[in-house]
Amino acid sequence: MLAKETKQSFDDKDWLFEIKWDGYRAIAEINGTDTKLYSRNGISFLQRYPLVTNELKKIKHAAILDGEVVVLNEQGRSDFQKLQDYENNTHFPMCYYVFDLLSLNSLSTTELPLIERKKLLKKIIPKNPIIKFSDHIIENGNSFFKAAIQKELEGIMAKKMNGLYLTGTRSSEWLKIKHHNTDDVIIVGYTEPTGARRYFGALVLAIAKTGELIYAGHTGSGFNEKSLKEVYEKLQPLIIDRSPFTQKVKTNMPVTWVQPKYVCEVKFTEWTKDGRMRHPIFLHLREDKTINDMLSLKKKNSTKPAATSNENEIAFGKIKVAITNRNKLYWPKEKITKGMMIDYYQSMADYILPYLKDRPESLKRNPNGISDKGFFHKDAGTDAPSWIKSKKIYSESAEKEIDYIICNDKATLAYLNNLGCIELNPWNSTIQSPDKPDYMIIDIDPSEKNTFDQVIETALQFKKVLDKAKAGAYCKTSGATGLHIFVPMQKKYNYEEVKNFAHILCRLVNEQLPQFTSLERNLQKRGSNKIYLDYLQNRRGQTISSAYSLRPVKGASVSTPLQWKEVKKGLSPADFTIANILPRVKKLGDIFKPVLGKGVDIKKCLSYLE
Repeated sequence: MLAKETKQSFDDKDWLFEIKWDGYRAIAEINGTDTKLYSRNGISFLQRYPLVTNELKKIKHAAILDGEVVVLNEQGRSDFQKLQDYENNTHFPMCYYVFDLLSLNSLSTTELPLIERKKLLKKIIPKNPIIKFSDHIIENGNSFFKAAIQKELEGIMAKKMNGLYLTGTRSSEWLKIKHHNTDDVIIVGYTEPTGARRYFGALVLAIAKTGELIYAGHTGSGFNEKSLKEVYEKLQPLIIDRSPFTQKVKTNMPVTWVQPKYVCEVKFTEWTKDGRMRHPIFLHLREDKTINDMLSLKKKNSTKPAATSNENEIAFGKIKVAITNRNKLYWPKEKITKGMMIDYYQSMADYILPYLKDRPESLKRNPNGISDKGFFHKDAGTDAPSWIKSKKIYSESAEKEIDYIICNDKATLAYLNNLGCIELNPWNSTIQSPDKPDYMIIDIDPSEKNTFDQVIETALQFKKVLDKAKAGAYCKTSGATGLHIFVPMQKKYNYEEVKNFAHILCRLVNEQLPQFTSLERNLQKRGSNKIYLDYLQNRRGQTISSAYSLRPVKGASVSTPLQWKEVKKGLSPADFTIANILPRVKKLGDIFKPVLGKGVDIKKCLSYLE
């Protein structure tokens, strides 16, 4: 569970208040001799902090604890720099301050009120110089915050006493109230040093706003010789030849740009009107936070620059989805904005959602519109709203579980669009039957020298073959340069069986059109004058643009279902755009609906083809 940030302390009899510790957030799992200690992104702390690990083993209950590993300095305050450099600070005490209990004796406690969880927690924490119960006061947040300022602490935490533990959620039932303005920023470059200084002069910093990097200032303060060298050496393998910003950045000295990878925490006095940190001071690198955490986070901290005047929200009952940068041009030539894209999807929601329902989504994000390549983002991330539905599925290629977002409603659709998802790319199968696709897909993918008339001829040849096989077939534009042919399968077969069937169909079509079609995936081997008959779309985890999905290409074209009588010479994917799809669908209805209907019998189809 994660906290939101607020500026003002407060008094409230329904809230408790704790010290905000300056260390590493850590989950401890204790089960007899099997003990785990790890960060919020799964990095094990067992070897790094054996003092804590050994004391955890002395707890006699099976439990899952949430707390913070800290090192206390001369004044008894948690000191993050001493924690980071602990091998040279072992004479200072290390503690694991535990503030929550997630499980006790194999029973989940996350649905108990916080005050009850803390009562249980206090009972099972033995008197110990290292494992400590993180105590609290009730109601008097203002006086507690004043005391924290006097003691030069980082700040306090405010937590609703009857609140549940919302795993993976950034909730307003937990609030952090900081003494100093601090924030996590991304390192994107460094300037040349001057005078006797070595390594670099200042770090160039950025924040992530809906996936886009925005210049946030630069800092040369807060370093010693050791930290200068450490940061410099980490950045050397990441040097790139151009700025990651779309805007020009002014610095006093020449900049060496680096690939955005490392996150650091910076202390500063305030955010300026133009979105810069005033008087930033480097505190430390954030080993527990990655660039992906930052890019997937839509920050709403009160210390950040104020929301722009074009931000608003869409309400879906009790759920409210924030919409940012509505007036940002996503298609500059066509003068189509992000807000117009979001409005298109909301108007088409009843037609597009059936093709997204219960399907894992591979998010292709273009937060700067069609003018950049964008990036793929699969994990829902810890900062997705609590109402977002997601499903963890193991990926063999990534060798880890991916928490896929599932888009079943208009609110989730708006959330994805606001992230910059111009196109929507669902799996061929649902989370209920992930190994059995609902349909087979053949992607007719032209090379540079192919004409669209050749693409049409290829699609019509597939129609001939599928008619002979007595298989229903449905065609749509890709929205870019090709055509997609779908055949309903109704979860009757696994991916391998469907892929093999598609392979046979592609071979039969290639035999009829060898002069300009190919099953060779590699473009160099295939040549620039042959259409690729892609049957490999029929594999677990593969995605393709959904019916009625916009595409990030010139003209704001839409992947549009077609009547077969429309698949003829003169057809162009550019004819179907954001401007004319809703009237078309209202007139024709959803002609793609049979794709989700009764599936074909592959054995019978093959017998007809013999």
